[in-house]
Amino acid sequence: QVQLVESGGGLVQVGGSLRLSCAASGGILSSYTLAWFRQAPGKDRDFVALISRSVGSTYYADSVKGRFTISRDNAKNTVYLQMNSVKPEDTAIYYCAATGRGTFVGAKEYDYWGQGTQVTVYS
Repeated sequence: QVQLVESGGGLVQVGGSLRLSCAASGGILSSYTLAWFRQAPGKDRDFVALISRSVGSTYYADSVKGRFTISRDNAKNTVYLQMNSVKPEDTAIYYCAATGRGTFVGAKEYDYWGQGTQVTVYS
């Protein structure tokens, strides 16, 4: 059973940067595909970025490509989301998720979820 705990959310000005962290326990991080999703009020939970198990290939939603970077530190069992040049539409609760079954962008394919961390972008 993998437990995920996000941190690093908060208030950030338009154009600023923020780094989210997701600490994992109960499993070997490199054995899982790890992803970030986000959910704004009244909207569905949307895919943001993923890093695949083993090889560590990355994939991003078009809305964040070139601005966000996902990375993984296997020694610390932690995955990060570096958010640069943030926009008001990046405001959401950000969730970390893990799956051992492959590489997917659909939320339903992920078995383990963190509790979420709020990111609010203000102008």
